[in-house]
Amino acid sequence: MGFPVPLPSRRRGAGSNMRAALALLLLLAAAHALHRGKSYVREKVCQEYRMLGKENFRTLTIIANSRKYSNGTFEEIAHLVREIVSLAETCCADGADPSCYDAGSTALSVKSCSADSPFPAHPGTAECCRHEGLERKLCLAALRHPPQPLPRYLQPSDKELCQAFREDPREFADRFLYEYASSYSQAPLPVLLGSTRTFLSMVSTCCISPAPTACFLKEKLERKSLSLLTLTSNRICSRFSAYGKDKVSFSYLASLAQKVPSASFEDLLPLAEDAAEVASQCCDSLAEDCMQKKLLEHTAKVCAALSARDGRFADCCQGKDLMENHFCILAMLPAPAPKLPEASEPTNKELCGKEGALHATRFLFELARRQPSIPDAVLAKLYDSSGKLRAGCCSTKDPSACLDSKRQRLKAELLPLLGKASQLCGQYNNLPFLEFKKRLRENLKQAEPQASPAQLEQLLEQRASFASTCCLPEAPPLLCASKVSSELGKACDKESCLLA
Repeated sequence: MGFPVPLPSRRRGAGSNMRAALALLLLLAAAHALHRGKSYVREKVCQEYRMLGKENFRTLTIIANSRKYSNGTFEEIAHLVREIVSLAETCCADGADPSCYDAGSTALSVKSCSADSPFPAHPGTAECCRHEGLERKLCLAALRHPPQPLPRYLQPSDKELCQAFREDPREFADRFLYEYASSYSQAPLPVLLGSTRTFLSMVSTCCISPAPTACFLKEKLERKSLSLLTLTSNRICSRFSAYGKDKVSFSYLASLAQKVPSASFEDLLPLAEDAAEVASQCCDSLAEDCMQKKLLEHTAKVCAALSARDGRFADCCQGKDLMENHFCILAMLPAPAPKLPEASEPTNKELCGKEGALHATRFLFELARRQPSIPDAVLAKLYDSSGKLRAGCCSTKDPSACLDSKRQRLKAELLPLLGKASQLCGQYNNLPFLEFKKRLRENLKQAEPQASPAQLEQLLEQRASFASTCCLPEAPPLLCASKVSSELGKACDKESCLLA
C-alpha cells in the first residue's frame, strides 16, 4: 500500500494539483461544519474530490484538521477524517441526491454536540450547541484550538522511520501528518503541505533504497531549507496570531534593538515594519510561495542594512542559503548591554499627540536596547500597558494629571519586574544551565532568607522554568505572556496594577 500523498510532484514546482489542494483546504478549514450555501459547498467539494481522488483528498483532510484541532488526539482526528471522507465519497457519487451533502454535514454537527462525541473536544462547543441549524454550523466552524506552545514533533531515527514505514505505510503516513501538522499548526498551509509531502517522499524513497543512510543524508540536505522555512514560519505566524500586526512590528523592533544596540530607531523601524508586513501578507495566504519569497526578500534587506554594522549579522548573512541566514538571525542572542545615557521619556503632550504611539514605541525601543536581556514577553506587556495608559488618560479632562499619576504607579510596578527579568535572562543566556541554576539558588537564598528549603526549591524551579521557556529568542508568546502575568499577580494588586 502506497502513501496517500502526491509524491511524483516533489521535485517540480507545485502546479495545478497544488492549487487544487490549496483551494480544497480553504473549504476544509471549517472541518465538519461546511456551510457556505448548500449547493455551492457540495459542488465545490465534489469538484475537488473528483480532481484529487479519494486518497489525496483524505491526506489533505488530515492536514487541515490536525492543524485546526492541534490539541486533538490522533484517534479524534482520524474519526473526523473518516466522517468527512465518507461524506464526500457518498454525496459526490454519480446520481447522489442533491440534499445528501447538507443532510450529512448537519448530521456531523449533531454528532459534534452529543455527550459522547468522538471528535476533538473544544471548550466552545457547548456554547455552539445551544444554537440550531446554520447558526450552529457557523459557530462550530469558527472553533479552533490554540497552537502548541512549542512544536512537539520529534523526528525518529532513520531506522525507526523505516521500521514504522514497513510495518504499515498508511498508518505511518497518517500519524506523521497528524503529528507534524498539529505541531506546526501556525505555519502557512502551502509550507506545511510542501514539507509533509517531501518528508513522506524521502521516507518512501530511502526505506527501499539499497543504501538508506546515504539516501537519507542526501534527501535531508535537499529539504533542509524547506524544514527551516516550516520552523521559522510557524514561529513568525504564532507570534502574529498572538500579537497582531502592530505588536509584531514592535516585538521585532525590540529584538533587533537588543541584538544590534548600535543601530538607531530610524535604522530598525523600517525592517520591523517589513517583517510585520511579511507576516500579515503570508501567514494566511494560499499563494504557493508567498512566505518563502517574502521572507527571503526581508532577509536580504536585513543583511544589507546590518551586516556592515555588526559582525554577528555579517556572519549570519554570509551563507548562500537565505533561509539559513534568516534562521541564524532569529536564533541570535542579545548583545552585551551598551553604555548609553539614560533614555528620555516622552512628554505628556507627545504621548497624547497625533504620533503618541510612535513616541511610546521609540521610548520602549530605547529601553530594550539599554537592557538587552529583558525578554520579549515582558516588553510585549509594556507595549500593551503603554497603549492602555494613553487610551485611559488622553481622552480625560486633564491628561497630564492622569499621565503623571499613572506613570508613577507604572514605574513602581515596572522597575522591580524589569530588574528581576533582566538579571534572570542575562544569567540564563550567558551561563551553562547547571551554573545558571547554582547562581539562581544563591540569589534566591539572599533574596528570601526566611524561606524554607522546600519553598526555595519551588521558587528555583519556577524561575528556571520561566528562563528556559521565555528568555530565548523563539519563546512562545502566549505561554510566556501567561507566565509574566502570573509573576505580576504576585507583585502587585490586580485591581490597580497597570501592567496586569
